[in-house]
Amino acid sequence: MKLLKYYTKAQEVQTLCEILYQLGYSIKISDSFTLEVDEAVKDFQSKNGLVVDGIVGVKTWAVLLEKDERPVSQTDKFLKESDLINFAQEYDLELAAVKAVNEIESSGKGFLINNKPKILFEGHVFWSELKKRGIDPNSYYNSNSQNVLYPKWTRAYYQGGVKEYDRLNEAISLDNSPSFEEAALSSASWGSFQIMGYHAKNLGYTNVQHFVSQMEINEGEHLKAFGKFLEKNNCLVHLRNKNWAGFAKLYNGAGYKQNKYDEKLAKAYAKYSQN
Repeated sequence: MKLLKYYTKAQEVQTLCEILYQLGYSIKISDSFTLEVDEAVKDFQSKNGLVVDGIVGVKTWAVLLEKDERPVSQTDKFLKESDLINFAQEYDLELAAVKAVNEIESSGKGFLINNKPKILFEGHVFWSELKKRGIDPNSYYNSNSQNVLYPKWTRAYYQGGVKEYDRLNEAISLDNSPSFEEAALSSASWGSFQIMGYHAKNLGYTNVQHFVSQMEINEGEHLKAFGKFLEKNNCLVHLRNKNWAGFAKLYNGAGYKQNKYDEKLAKAYAKYSQN
């Protein structure tokens, strides 16, 4: 594993944060090695007889992974190069374009440290999904629920990684009824290609629970859902033509420019097209 320390910014830092969180450290999960992460690492090192320097090198990684309760191998869940090649051929797409979307949507990672598919819970979508089911979200909107239920989009409450499951479960627990569970599952984006749960029926799944159960199998199922989404939402022509702005608008909505989604896709495509 890569050597990590204060100020490092890398995907390995997110894995580090997820492990620390699973071990009881209440930290923000991101790809940035912040002061908060530094303090957690030093505490872990102190409690496990390691040199307390905040540097996650070979020895600290070894002890972290030893205490990590995940299955040793998750490779049966991961996409293979052949999966992406076959997908590109099936949909008449350039392989580099498929890899670009895979990287930008989930950093090429469809599963989390808890062996669950990667999700992002959207509280503003939860608000609208409750309304679709005849439930007044205002009745549940208060200081205790505002991090999972709010009328307008904001990134303020995102937690990242395994913490998003805490938010999902918190949303479900506001009522613990079948309608709330369905609305909550529909309000999260799932897997390697971060497809919203509310698309489930339109993509041919029986219901959102069926969709989620498929997302829990492996990244191959994530890829299948991605293909269905591309077909149903007329995204293929833009991806074939590498029209990143057109694709981004259909795939991520009108606010794609705010996150420079099209620019990130173009940059990732350029990288993979050189290989």
